[in-house]
Amino acid sequence: MKVLVANLGSTSFKYRLFDMSDESQLARGGIDRIGQGQSACFVEIGGRREETTQPVSDHAAAVRMCLDQLTHPGYGCLKSVGEVAAIGFKAVFAGNLSGVRIVTDELLAKMEDLADIAPAHNPMYAKAMRQLRSAFPEIPLVAALETAFHETIPPENRLYAIPLEWSQEYEVQRWGFHGASHRYLNTRIAQLMKRDDLRAITCHLGGSNSLCAARGGKSLANSLGMSPQTGLPHNNRVGDFDPFALPIILRKSGKSLEKVLEDLSSKGGLLGVSGLSGDVRDLEEAAAKGHSRAKLALDLFITSIRQYLGAYLTILGGADAIVFSGGIGENSSLIRSGVCRNMAWAGIELDESKNTNLARGSEAKISKDGSETQIWVVPTNEEIVVARQSVEVVNKPKENR
Repeated sequence: MKVLVANLGSTSFKYRLFDMSDESQLARGGIDRIGQGQSACFVEIGGRREETTQPVSDHAAAVRMCLDQLTHPGYGCLKSVGEVAAIGFKAVFAGNLSGVRIVTDELLAKMEDLADIAPAHNPMYAKAMRQLRSAFPEIPLVAALETAFHETIPPENRLYAIPLEWSQEYEVQRWGFHGASHRYLNTRIAQLMKRDDLRAITCHLGGSNSLCAARGGKSLANSLGMSPQTGLPHNNRVGDFDPFALPIILRKSGKSLEKVLEDLSSKGGLLGVSGLSGDVRDLEEAAAKGHSRAKLALDLFITSIRQYLGAYLTILGGADAIVFSGGIGENSSLIRSGVCRNMAWAGIELDESKNTNLARGSEAKISKDGSETQIWVVPTNEEIVVARQSVEVVNKPKENR
């Protein structure tokens, strides 16, 4: 069975094609600047890379181009589009319609209704899915919601201290996100440590960030709450924020609520604190040259991670493993060192030599040999998780999907 996994941006489409008989990756590709005149397109199949520049009007046209590439008589890896058993999407938020499910009108309507919660994700996914259902009705579309892995979080870690009926009637609660990544990291660390009862804290750190506490591969807490704007500071999104500050900002800035919320989700986070960039690489370089706000942003980021780490050590009663992943978690020795600083009292001891000398993209243990808690760097693979989930769904009888 071959599954195409799609990762959508507002003007981009990236994909990977898997042969699920052995979970091998057959191809990967992407299209940027969709609907903006000339689009940059690439595909990699069997070590061969093809690049073109041409107009791509919308996401349906992007998928059509992708399928044309995969079935190309000269370099393609498929004989026909009919070999694609499903297209899987790492969808973000649909409230109570969580889990992994076939894309339906009901799901799309719910995603559109909750677009305020995930404005950078839900509208584009819903629009693209509608286009694809119309263009390729013969291919099942599967939505793997990011909230699915966190359905095991208990009520005391999930609910806000608000009138309970708001949680029940309005679906206001800590939903948690980055589910595919945290699911993969828990699966992988269990394989690496050869245990299925681990107390693991997984750190997905990149453009957006979250920590997850899990026991035996089951999520017990996630730092992201009702929306992807919460929890840790992100590259340009605020993270945790007191809503009672909003009236002051509205009154003194003269801005509308919509504009302030837009600012919090696009001009906040590391970008807002530093006034320079939301990219940790830029901030590390600037801080090393004496840029005080860049250093402040990094210190604030590390402190926030440590606060959630401490909370999750309490929830789990300690940790057997701490796993760093994502663009920052995999590549920033400075952030990893800062997070693990002076944590020997909790059994967390980083080997600074292993941490500093880790090769980019490596999977490795970076804790000291005597550390009670193992510290790992594990590159995440959200796409294979979505592919596996898509197979499970399409293999179910239609009445049970």
